[in-house]
Amino acid sequence: MCQGYPGVVSSKQSAPKSTRKGPRTPVPAAPVAEPAAGPRPRRIVWAAASCGIEGLALLIGGVYLLVMGVLGKPQSPQQAEMLAVTVLALAVLPLAAARGLWQLKRWSRGPAMATQIMALPVAWTLWNGGGVLIACGVLLAVVAVVTLGLVVNPTATEALGIGPREG
Repeated sequence: MCQGYPGVVSSKQSAPKSTRKGPRTPVPAAPVAEPAAGPRPRRIVWAAASCGIEGLALLIGGVYLLVMGVLGKPQSPQQAEMLAVTVLALAVLPLAAARGLWQLKRWSRGPAMATQIMALPVAWTLWNGGGVLIACGVLLAVVAVVTLGLVVNPTATEALGIGPREG
């Protein structure tokens, strides 16, 4: 015992077996909201379509950049090819989000939101580019904001099985 205090166990001693806690009973987990049964809400369909179109646009752009980096005459072929590979890798996120939204997967909301949030600075850069890029920037910003609104809408979150936080 610890320096004259009966019943106190020092850190170097272990507690007697009689004072140790018994087996722990599992704590019931908080109920997880299930995806809504029935037809897909239109908001989810539109959000999935939007993410899919964004992903396809990135995929087409990445393939174009790759072909031009290999067959064209870029100033730096390595940079052109690296940009193409980066754009192709970025295409995976919205395509995965579109597939997950279509299948009403709970995890798909995060990548869908991330894609839209990443699109906003790109839209701003296009806006500052001038000329026809202004129209592209405005279109991208509108699509990103609308899709973000579709994904965070209560109907969509309910359909994805995302409920309010408890506790």
